[in-house]
Amino acid sequence: MDSSNAEIAFECGFFRLYSDGKVERTGGMNTVPASFDAATGVTSKDVVIDAATGVAARLYLPSIQTATPILSESDDDSAATKFPVLVIFHGGYFVVGSPGNRNFHGYVNSLVASARVIAVSVDYRLAPEHPLPAAYDDAWAALTWAASGADPWLADHGDLGRVFVAGASAGANVAHNTAVAAGASAATRIEGVILLHPSFCGEQRFEDEAEEFWQANKRRWSVIFPGATDGSDDPRINPMAAAGESGLAKLAGKRMFVSTASEDPRAPRGRAYCEAVRASGWPGKVEWFETEGKGHCFFVSDHFSREAVAVMDRVVAFVAGHS
Repeated sequence: MDSSNAEIAFECGFFRLYSDGKVERTGGMNTVPASFDAATGVTSKDVVIDAATGVAARLYLPSIQTATPILSESDDDSAATKFPVLVIFHGGYFVVGSPGNRNFHGYVNSLVASARVIAVSVDYRLAPEHPLPAAYDDAWAALTWAASGADPWLADHGDLGRVFVAGASAGANVAHNTAVAAGASAATRIEGVILLHPSFCGEQRFEDEAEEFWQANKRRWSVIFPGATDGSDDPRINPMAAAGESGLAKLAGKRMFVSTASEDPRAPRGRAYCEAVRASGWPGKVEWFETEGKGHCFFVSDHFSREAVAVMDRVVAFVAGHS
């Protein structure tokens, strides 16, 4: 369908999203191949998780030669040199991006080397061609696949008793909803949740939320998730809404790390999310860290800056259980 007469629902430097569900992508889709990264010693490869839906992932393995022994909770000696498993979701408004995005691929290489984890970077289906909840379904498929040790890297080198879910921006929204799904399932256990600059919305604007950003965000959600219940107060979009609060208490995991940035218009909801989880009765520990003077997901494109290193250090400590 020709979208020349359709209203522009949302526009940024990477795409133009129309009210009729069409999209024009102008960036954010550049990719680099999986490979060995000499700077970090990390090796990556691409795998297919579900051929029927097209869900895939890029797996990252740190240098085995310098593996740091990590004991699992079961104290099983066979797990002594195995790595925690980090299932991670990229950002991109749910419309652009992939594990192969040059910046995100570089960030995950650094994360894997620093935190000494095996990462499963999920290539979920994008909206609007695949409206939400497709990405949530793909995320759940990826988590259960990873937790089962389906790939030899995971089976041989992953500590499947220490699985984390993480994401940046839209990917942090996916990670939250994956933790909600895991909390409702006895089959998949998560140790911790890492939300970096999470993307949420709601029918009511927060007092410290920029009006223009809030309106544009609502329009974007309406196009990428047309089946949402109660508009942007759907609990998958707004965990702080009445319908979502009950799910917060049932989140999977024992620990959570949430990062925001003072110059990110998403920060007010990220802060509120932390408070809502704490108030929900969730028995886990919530750690929140805000970077001053920085904008949204600055650490992905500039992961060697002092501020990005500070965020990375906290993520590494969180995974190690030292936070």
